[in-house]
Amino acid sequence: MSHVRIGLVVPSSNTTVETEMPAILSRHESAEFTFHASRMRMARVSPAQLAAMNAQRERCILELGDARPDVILYGCLVAIMASGLGEHRRVESLVAEQLAAGGSEAMVRSSAGALIEAVNSLGAKRIALVTPYMRPLAEQVVAYLEAEGLEVVDWRALEVEDNHEVGRIPGDRVLEAARSLDLGNAEALIISACVQMPSLDLIESAEQEFGIPVLSAATAGAYSILRSRGLPVDIAGAGSLLRADSVGVSAHHLTTTEGEI
Repeated sequence: MSHVRIGLVVPSSNTTVETEMPAILSRHESAEFTFHASRMRMARVSPAQLAAMNAQRERCILELGDARPDVILYGCLVAIMASGLGEHRRVESLVAEQLAAGGSEAMVRSSAGALIEAVNSLGAKRIALVTPYMRPLAEQVVAYLEAEGLEVVDWRALEVEDNHEVGRIPGDRVLEAARSLDLGNAEALIISACVQMPSLDLIESAEQEFGIPVLSAATAGAYSILRSRGLPVDIAGAGSLLRADSVGVSAHHLTTTEGEI
């Protein structure tokens, strides 16, 4: 069984990514994972605090490099998407260059880039999403995704600025927002476009209810990590995205049978 050491760059107030990511990857049958985090100070999801947080990136990467990770995930989607179109490619490249200068060959992923990678892997072009952000930041996320060639057919912003509170948004509120979306033309639903808003427990039942692939920033991050290491993507209980190597997944409506997707 292979062992993968994962470095996480996370906002200091994040309490979810270090819970959901291990919960997902602990179900993998042919690899073991350990998680090692470095934190960037941020308490409120505002443009000013996101910019200040991003400025701490190099310190975090330097610290994580000492742990010799196999993969690093930059775990704050909106911090990247609010910084300009295509920013995930620039950040991932800069992090890779910094690691290489220190002798590390770690793969580099970001929550922003992983989400786009995951949606594309589903063959989806028309998506709907739920975000916890204030409306102006949510609009930037929508614009970012559309600049990547996706059509956002509908979206909701829960408008929670306190990042501690984002981590405590109840699942029924997330589902209520998802149920209010017009999913008639959607090929996939991003039920949480944020690694801090909990959603892992919702994904399987949401796929059953809505009949389309359902993913989150967390499941997309796990998908990207597995692909980066050439590992099978076959994890139960986290949506059809993470069963990609065992189930043929269509971005169109899923065919269901009793008790399974």
